[in-house]
Amino acid sequence: MGGILDGKRILVTGVTMDSSIGFSVARVAQEQGATVLISNFGRALGITRRIAKRLPTEPPVLELDVTDEAHLDGLADAVREHVDGLDGVVHSIAYGNPETILGGKFLDGPWDDVARAVEVSAYSLKALAMACRPLMGPGGSIVGLTFDATIAWPAYDWMGVAKAALESTSRYVARDLGPQGIRCNLVSAGPIKSLAAKAIPGFEDLESMWNDRSPLGWDEKDQEPTAKAICALLSDFFPATTGEIVHVDGGYHAMGA
Repeated sequence: MGGILDGKRILVTGVTMDSSIGFSVARVAQEQGATVLISNFGRALGITRRIAKRLPTEPPVLELDVTDEAHLDGLADAVREHVDGLDGVVHSIAYGNPETILGGKFLDGPWDDVARAVEVSAYSLKALAMACRPLMGPGGSIVGLTFDATIAWPAYDWMGVAKAALESTSRYVARDLGPQGIRCNLVSAGPIKSLAAKAIPGFEDLESMWNDRSPLGWDEKDQEPTAKAICALLSDFFPATTGEIVHVDGGYHAMGA
């Protein structure tokens, strides 16, 4: 019996450690029949190349800095060295300087660091979509990761603002690529014990309260529910869904105090 991604060609960006959501997405996508490529850049690229060996099938690893125009311009050719097109793209990219704009430093956050966070975490969704557009056709799916930006969280500060920008960007990408048959959606996951979360001072306070309030419960060490939702959105099972934010958080977002 085939998987829901049989024959699909998927690029998963931002895979660093095997604790990252991107790694779990790559694994589940392979298990569901996809041909997967992964990417990272800079000093993390060497780690990604080692981590890639832990996937069921070792995927090609591309160097991609989404803030580097040369990398974006060369992405389509780099992908074509391995596959002749893409059916899905996963945006698993965010950055905010924990020393200046996270962990209770909202009112003191300097613009240069805020601008960098918005560029890397939000504008990059549009940049990645445009770089991949020549490789994608009708039925293509772009999926990104957010952390519910409708409310103010402890410690999250300017990254919350960047995620709000990401959520808005996703809707506009959905609008402008929809006529070409390309969907763009986000998954809003609960707190995951990942490299990114560990960089946020005070974020563990969120993790400790999440399980108590989620009707389904929540395991911050388990990336698989989030990965499965992303793979479902990459598949053909959501053909008329775009501009959406799917919550994978144990139901936390729907509960009151």
